[in-house]
Amino acid sequence: MRDVAKLLGLPVSRVHSYVRSGFLKPDRGSSREPTFSFQDVVVLRTATELVRSRIAPSRVKRILKKLASDLPEGRSLAGMRIVAEGNRVVACAGGSRWNPESDQRLFDFEVAELAQSAEPIVRRAALAARTASNDLDAEDWYEMGVHLEIAAPDDARDAYRRALELAPGHAEAHVNLGRLLHEQGDLRAAEEQYRAALAVQPESVLAAFNLGVVLEDRGRSDEAVRVYERLLKRERGYADAHFNLARLYERSGRKIASLRHLKEYEKLTVEH
Repeated sequence: MRDVAKLLGLPVSRVHSYVRSGFLKPDRGSSREPTFSFQDVVVLRTATELVRSRIAPSRVKRILKKLASDLPEGRSLAGMRIVAEGNRVVACAGGSRWNPESDQRLFDFEVAELAQSAEPIVRRAALAARTASNDLDAEDWYEMGVHLEIAAPDDARDAYRRALELAPGHAEAHVNLGRLLHEQGDLRAAEEQYRAALAVQPESVLAAFNLGVVLEDRGRSDEAVRVYERLLKRERGYADAHFNLARLYERSGRKIASLRHLKEYEKLTVEH
């Protein structure tokens, strides 16, 4: 408990308080002392950031306890994003956002409604672009794809493909097409696009990170680890890569390596 408190810059009494509240349930060692998993540390970090955002500790404990009780068995609070927006706490998971105190869904409905309203306008623009396709170069199609993404992702994918037909070496189009395919669930095609981007632009941090994520999603954790490690050799300050590595190392039982990357992540996020 002292080590975890020191890692997160918390008083030990605060960690004790979170354990007593019930949303955090560390295992117990042979001497009955609490032992914390990586997921426990992530949840503690979330609680710490909420308090630093001026959410009262008692309210943080109440919110996290409610969220934990609502989770299906075997799921952890570490699997969702919980942030403060002003005086409101917002939970994010599975593409949804909601207020855990009122259970009110937030913002995603507003975005969906806006996208639905904008879709006819966007599709007219896409149709006009196709009609004038001879006048558009690869960069024009790429820009069209960027503007189409929210309201018409199918048309955005088509625009990025057209950009790549004209310029197969357009790394940004490969990355964006890969991301849309990734979101669609076509993991194999997404991986191909990220690798194509890296073949053109080996120093692309975003392509490398996205490749690591899609490899994780495909169940190829060892390959993902190698991708993240190579990425950090080029970009030591990429906090999210440290976080993902810490999680993968913790899952595979490499506790020391996990803690090393978690400390790097904490250092980078606190400094920035």
